[in-house]
Amino acid sequence: MSAPDTIIVGSGINALVAAALLGGKGRRVLVLERNERIGGCIRTEAVTAPGFVHDVMATTFVLFVTSPAYAALAGDLARHGLEFCNSDTPTGVLRPNGDFLIHGRDRTANVAAFDAVEAGDGVQYLADIASVERNAGLIFGLLGGRVWSFATARLLAGEAWRRGPRALASFFGEALTPARGWLESSYGSETTRALWAPWALHAGLGPEDAFSGQISKVIAFALEAAGAPVVKGGAQNLLDAFQGLIEERGGEIRTGADVAEILTTNGKARGVRLASGEEIAASTIACSVTPDQLYGRLLAATPQPEAGEATRRYRYGKGNFQLHYALDRPPAWRSKGLSDVALLHLTPGLDGVSKACNEALRGMLPEEPTICVGQPHALDPSRCPPGKAVLWLQLPEAPRHVRGDAAGKLEIPADGRWTPALREAYADRAEAVLSRHIDGFAGTIIARRAYSPADLEAMNVNLVGGDPYGGSSTVDQSFLWRPFKNSMNHTTAVDGLYHIGASTHPGAGLGGGSGYLLAERL
Repeated sequence: MSAPDTIIVGSGINALVAAALLGGKGRRVLVLERNERIGGCIRTEAVTAPGFVHDVMATTFVLFVTSPAYAALAGDLARHGLEFCNSDTPTGVLRPNGDFLIHGRDRTANVAAFDAVEAGDGVQYLADIASVERNAGLIFGLLGGRVWSFATARLLAGEAWRRGPRALASFFGEALTPARGWLESSYGSETTRALWAPWALHAGLGPEDAFSGQISKVIAFALEAAGAPVVKGGAQNLLDAFQGLIEERGGEIRTGADVAEILTTNGKARGVRLASGEEIAASTIACSVTPDQLYGRLLAATPQPEAGEATRRYRYGKGNFQLHYALDRPPAWRSKGLSDVALLHLTPGLDGVSKACNEALRGMLPEEPTICVGQPHALDPSRCPPGKAVLWLQLPEAPRHVRGDAAGKLEIPADGRWTPALREAYADRAEAVLSRHIDGFAGTIIARRAYSPADLEAMNVNLVGGDPYGGSSTVDQSFLWRPFKNSMNHTTAVDGLYHIGASTHPGAGLGGGSGYLLAERL
């Protein structure tokens, strides 16, 4: 390609969305990725046994298929081979006593299932989903739009005019309700509460955090509307489709290209210098990285005092623990009807999620972790040989730095670091939970592969302490305060330099929101 006018540092979902959209508008885009592969938290490998395909980190793309980025790119990505596989039963919960509840894509069936567990829970579910639909324009306008913009100002002014200021304030007050407050005041069944309690974790929140109730309702709405799709053949095919589209639109992707410095002159970005010493000029630069990487490394030669202090105060969230299995046969769940559920949470319930979350925040290994079990083979049989199975497990409550074991059983290294021995011992704890719910589970295991928070950070420097959400997602670090209290959309103090990725609004997830918003702005 000819000299780029736009350089994008990093190649996660936001970077790829921005590159594809900007290329479609005539920009000459160069994507620079320090690793030998693109994708950020999207990574597909045969990590267990030959013939078994695993999405090592991210696997479910409901936020992407419901995003404006996908609406703009779906046809072109399909031309480049992107296909999704889905399930009619996107999620469910299974408790230690065997009680379970499945949430599907049929609203009438969901209402009946919830009412069967506890009279009135179905009617409450209907009201919760209806509230998301009724307020969809405001909710998704704020979740997905540029916070500091005339469009958002018009949206809020219009809502204040239509509802009245007091009613609008009431909406925001309700939206800030923690998941615990919402669930305990709405649902009578512990199993219904257990179904939704873990979903706040996937937004980087805990059940006691403000806004966790509203985001859980939004997730429930999205799961019913779009399911929990996975990429046919593995998430790598999404990356291949993006690369094909970016190159078709005149862009270039370079891997093994570690950007060491953003070059500036008189407060304006003018290009980058690679670790190899090569300098590349461009008038616009977007960095899909954490604040630590942007201000602590890439701009270290031209310090930004205000942003540097804000970076020092920026908080990262809990770590993530991943566990993958190649199985000789599909799991024989003791509770029938769970074999086709895309994402199944194993948890004691709301209090169990709260306890495990609190333990992880205090640096303790949870005594009974919340386990999200993905069954990609049920959606996409191409992930493994016929008759076999693949399990994708995520434990979203893991300490970044280990101070102790809440169960008092595991030996913790004196320096608090995750070691291979500690990783495997903690994986054994999760496996013991699986074995209590699956007949003969141990005898079906062909191979297992675990990833501690330290392993995840080693694969991607932006996963600080294994935090996959780009930083704590509590309200004080979200919306107009993400990443910093004085942040203005995706701009920085350096003219022509922009900040995107999970550490910026709209935050974490696979929706590509910040990449889309930047491309629209530019």
